[in-house]
Amino acid sequence: MQSYTKFSRVLLGVMLVGGLLWTCSDEFLEVSPRGALAPEVLATEAGVEGVILGAYAQLGGRSNYFGGASNWANGSVYGGEANKGTNDGDFTAINDLVQYKLTPTSSIPADRWRGLFEGVTRANAALDLLSQAAENEQITAPETLQRLEAEARFLRGHYYFQLQISFDRVPFLTPGLTIEEQQQVTSTSNWSEIEADFQYAFDNLSTTQSQAGRANKWAAGAYLGKVYLFQGKWVEARTMLANVVDNGITANGDAYGLLDNYAQAFDAEFDNSKESVFAVQAAANSGTTNVANPDFVLNFPHNTGSTGPGNCCGFFQPTFDLANSFRTSDGLPLLDNSYNTESNRLKNDFNVEASAPFTPDNGPVDPRLDHSVGRRGIPYLGWGPHPGKAWIRDQVYAGPYSPKKFVYYANQEGSLSDGTSWTRGYGSMNYNIIRFADVLLMLAEAEIESGNVERGRQLINQVRARAANVASRIEVTNKDGEEVDAANYQIALYPSFSSADAARRALHFERKLELSGEGHRFFDLRRWGIAEPELDRIVAFEKQFLPIAYAGADFTSPQDLYYPIPQGQIDLQGADILPQNEGY
Repeated sequence: MQSYTKFSRVLLGVMLVGGLLWTCSDEFLEVSPRGALAPEVLATEAGVEGVILGAYAQLGGRSNYFGGASNWANGSVYGGEANKGTNDGDFTAINDLVQYKLTPTSSIPADRWRGLFEGVTRANAALDLLSQAAENEQITAPETLQRLEAEARFLRGHYYFQLQISFDRVPFLTPGLTIEEQQQVTSTSNWSEIEADFQYAFDNLSTTQSQAGRANKWAAGAYLGKVYLFQGKWVEARTMLANVVDNGITANGDAYGLLDNYAQAFDAEFDNSKESVFAVQAAANSGTTNVANPDFVLNFPHNTGSTGPGNCCGFFQPTFDLANSFRTSDGLPLLDNSYNTESNRLKNDFNVEASAPFTPDNGPVDPRLDHSVGRRGIPYLGWGPHPGKAWIRDQVYAGPYSPKKFVYYANQEGSLSDGTSWTRGYGSMNYNIIRFADVLLMLAEAEIESGNVERGRQLINQVRARAANVASRIEVTNKDGEEVDAANYQIALYPSFSSADAARRALHFERKLELSGEGHRFFDLRRWGIAEPELDRIVAFEKQFLPIAYAGADFTSPQDLYYPIPQGQIDLQGADILPQNEGY
């Protein structure tokens, strides 16, 4: 974490650069901003570097729960992997997300818009200052100019990718525009501009960096491959992603690879590992929780006291559908969704008091279940067995499960978690915007869609083989003092696929199992063209158990495919410049 602590020491002044150069048309109103550094101070190598660090600092959303890169609400809750959790009256804005009732005046789209455009502003400010520094010969070394521009454009590419997949059409702002000029930029699709930013970063960033948290050439390549994938450019995606898989290394210089234990990918002790392609950096006990991981601060079991992590606030509880998805038959998932039938669904402690006896499910399950879903009777990150209802704020509203990824271990209390603020739930765990398992599955998808089903199978099996590794199993001590599996873990590799469609179904399901709770699901469902039937199916299933949480829930195309453009932005710029998305 020391490398990140240095990395996160951002000059206070550079965080304010978004408002540096804006002026009024009347000369007598042209007053320099107070408490901000002037361009002549910032247009230096140190100044530009500081502004770029400010752009990195925005990746986690900075306490904006809907503007951060994790997309726990925008991708996982909206994608049917998790309920809001907690109870009906807590943070009610998220109820509209769960029930697909967002409107142009809802706070969630507005928060996301603001958080992401703050990142755009910081990246563009860095590019503007870099141009001034080059012109004034404050920076003359070509390699320095190239690196700084490439990092700033990588970050702008990230923020615009997130805007693109959230709103579909937004204004593409370039450096140096006044506020008045920005307000006249017409909303468009920006895929070509996003591609250009990541291509420039790939061409001009070095393979290693001085600090682990900085983007390198291969992070840019992976992100560019993802951009191709989202547009259905299968050949381009396959070429770029295969290059990353075959040749990619981390900013620290380690060859990309899967960690031996699936759980290690969600353990702060393994931050910036060989599996981390690009991550939001976090640190604990640095003197401020602003550089910890505020994106997940709400998402810990409720009412744990000192016997569990965080002690607040019960959000982000996995759905019944997600938990059941880990059921296996002969080691393989039930791709026909029969995991939700009464004979296959997981036994759980819904409406069972914590004081009542309970025996966990003994049927076959994928071992990733117990690294992804907290369930009663199964060890919970060194805090002992999950106690069930005692850690759930309102089971009738949100179900019996707790989140587990991105929660710190018992032996990390006070060292890799930060308890200096209102909750102990500020963790130091990085969030991987892209991790290597995701790259393998993206490449598998590109191979399948390009006609190479066998190569796709091999890549899917590479991910499954890590999950099958004995190190990825949770164990308990039995009455004889022997270490045994905590559940009936059964996982196998795919022997073959009968068709491209069969391979496609397996790929779609593997992304659900491997990447659950990591913010990808909704965006995957939409780009595959199956968001409406899949989410309607999940809603209908969840409603049987959680009628209050899902009251009136109904995913409707095309309206719910993208967030509404915030009405406040349309009022500011005009509907001709910033037209509303279809259906709102």
